[in-house]
Amino acid sequence: MRVTRRTGILAGGLALLWGVILTALAASPASAAPLPGSFQWNSSGVLISPKSDASHQLSAVKDPSVVYHNGRWHVFASTTTTNGTYSMVYLNFPSWQEAGAAQHHYLDQTAIGPGYKAAPQVFWFEPQKLWYLVYQTGDNAAYSTTTDISNPRSWTAPKKFYANGMPQIIKDNIGSGYWVDFWVICDSAKCYLFSSDDNGHLYRSETTLANYPNGFTNTVIALQDSNKYRLWEASNVYKLKDSDTYLLLNEAIGGDGKRYFRSWTSNRINGSWTPLADTESNPFARSNNVAFSGTPWTRDISHGEMVRHYNNQTLTINPCRLQFLYQGMNPSASGPYNTLPWRLGLLTQTNSPC
Repeated sequence: MRVTRRTGILAGGLALLWGVILTALAASPASAAPLPGSFQWNSSGVLISPKSDASHQLSAVKDPSVVYHNGRWHVFASTTTTNGTYSMVYLNFPSWQEAGAAQHHYLDQTAIGPGYKAAPQVFWFEPQKLWYLVYQTGDNAAYSTTTDISNPRSWTAPKKFYANGMPQIIKDNIGSGYWVDFWVICDSAKCYLFSSDDNGHLYRSETTLANYPNGFTNTVIALQDSNKYRLWEASNVYKLKDSDTYLLLNEAIGGDGKRYFRSWTSNRINGSWTPLADTESNPFARSNNVAFSGTPWTRDISHGEMVRHYNNQTLTINPCRLQFLYQGMNPSASGPYNTLPWRLGLLTQTNSPC
């Protein structure tokens, strides 16, 4: 086809413009679906309940962490006995409908050993090709590793993250609280370790990706609230897929005494956090934005874990149709906290923008 000089110039200009657009798209992350300013959820019924045996007379299964790997869900959780003793359990299953029938493997019968262990977090650390299980021991953050997440007896004996124990900044601010709920997330350069103190503070330590799991230092207060019940414990931090946005969740205790989750966002793990849905009237997840089929089995939306898009140390989630595995309990239950009858259920977002 014959092209005039003017047409040729126009075509060349369009080609140049298109090249600039393609270069810009390649240089920046794809646009992710935005998180809404408020959330709505449906809840399953109870999916996972404690299973006692001769040496574990259990009252609760709680504090879950979950990944999907090789066609199965892998769940790690705390258990408590009828006298309030903590340990951890592992189970796997192919679908949520089969979760209740899954065999429970008690991790105190592995190299992780007996004694206080609780609030697990599991992820695949790609640089070392190892699964990490992070948990609390009462006086420190600890971890075990394995190459085979499906073999509960393959976990290594506990090692501590903080060689010198509790950092001074936590000692100075913890008051009468407890050092709990350790959470690791990494970006391309560093790994960060979050923890709570049940006294209105969320702490963050850091080390390099190359040095992980060693060298955590530079502990700072990442968030704080003068009302400790508004920033209680059970923090989660995730990266949103195809985005430079991070989502922070933290459990609070409402004016009615029931547990719920607040949320914030940031463009950096170590950046400042902007409130997203962070009040009792507009929460991330609370009894007032969760729908149940029939009579609600819980009014607490407590310590849980998002279903992730990737299993690795970036803790990436897909912002489309979020799911959250959480602990709840019979609203009429009462008694000491460590013996409350927690069970696990699954939230599914119903107002996803995508």
